[in-house]
Amino acid sequence: MTQQIIVGLIVALAAVYAVWRWMPAGWRRSAAARLASGSQRAGLVDAQRARKLADSLAKTSGCGSCDSCGSCATPTAPSADKRQATPATHKP
Repeated sequence: MTQQIIVGLIVALAAVYAVWRWMPAGWRRSAAARLASGSQRAGLVDAQRARKLADSLAKTSGCGSCDSCGSCATPTAPSADKRQATPATHKP
């Protein structure tokens, strides 16, 4: 009986992790903020730790969410000062 309860808890935690991992970034940030403020109201953490908790929960590691590393963002055009100047050629 105890073994079945432990396995059930492991499966439930794995399901929560999978849902959190693949949740849209906006929903995840909102849920992280609510979870952090709820833990602060319950007295589990202070304001600074609640802010760190929300920031930590809002991020995901690795590829797939495109909200943490920015590597999937489209590159912007180089600015005018960074472009290489091409020499002007004038024919007499």
